[in-house]
Amino acid sequence: MDREDIYEYISKLWAMLIWGNKHYVIDKVINENGIDNFRKHLADLVWGHNEIEERWDIFRTEIKGMGPAMISEILCKTHPNEYMLWSRRVFVGLNYIEVDNLPRYDYQLTGKVYKYLCDIAKSIGKELKKVDFEDTTLLSVDYFIWEELQIEKNLSKISTKHAGKKIEKEIEHPEQMKFIHDDIRDKIKDIGLWLGFDANIEQKVSDGSRVDTIWEATIGNMGRVIYVFEVQTKGSIDSLILNLLKSLNNPAVQGVIAVSDKTQLERIKNHASDVKDLRDKLKYWDYEEISKVHESLEYVNSIINNLGLVPQGF
Repeated sequence: MDREDIYEYISKLWAMLIWGNKHYVIDKVINENGIDNFRKHLADLVWGHNEIEERWDIFRTEIKGMGPAMISEILCKTHPNEYMLWSRRVFVGLNYIEVDNLPRYDYQLTGKVYKYLCDIAKSIGKELKKVDFEDTTLLSVDYFIWEELQIEKNLSKISTKHAGKKIEKEIEHPEQMKFIHDDIRDKIKDIGLWLGFDANIEQKVSDGSRVDTIWEATIGNMGRVIYVFEVQTKGSIDSLILNLLKSLNNPAVQGVIAVSDKTQLERIKNHASDVKDLRDKLKYWDYEEISKVHESLEYVNSIINNLGLVPQGF
């Protein structure tokens, strides 16, 4: 697969409907991961011999810029008898029929959870077969969920609702921390792109400072303006503060934002209060708020892009 092959493969996914300029997004995925590395892990995900739990976790850990919706759609459309398609609509449908332990946030969707959801989808397929549905593949189960189980029509408000019996947060687990970190890092990048910034992950902004995400824009006579984001799920808070402090050595950096849960944000505030050059410039963003903002903007962009105002490939 060359770049154009990858574009043709990914751009047709339903999960890509939220993006207007698909070439820009897919080029970022290729550039951030390396084309050879991306091809290898994609092949292992789709055609590997290890259990799906392991293949899923490896792909999510090693490949940046692709979330559960895209990954599950690739698997479902390639192996419709084995793997289900996960999306916000599926969350709504399964929540309506009171399926236990639904992942509310993307970082909760580990390989083990995805396998559980595939088993749930297969059980739905078996029930459909009992009432004479001809096609009971998991892709057809997805169509059924979209057509029959969409009780909450306003998906932009899902973020204010909660599944009746959902997976509890376990951010102390190292693997869970890794998923949270990468998921939130990528969501911040997406939000920046939707807001019109040039957004990138894992960028060096000054000597000794490499940060999780940046938003960058060129504003008239001001030149470049950069906003820096650091996601903290584990590790030394002092290291985070030092990294953000060093980032301010770049005169283009106009804002530095620490991202974490409420508890760690309070700790970061306490540590930063003693750092004169940082305390008045540092902003704080709860990662749950980021997930809600991402969901809302994703919904808005999917609606706007469905209008077809921007030609494909523009």
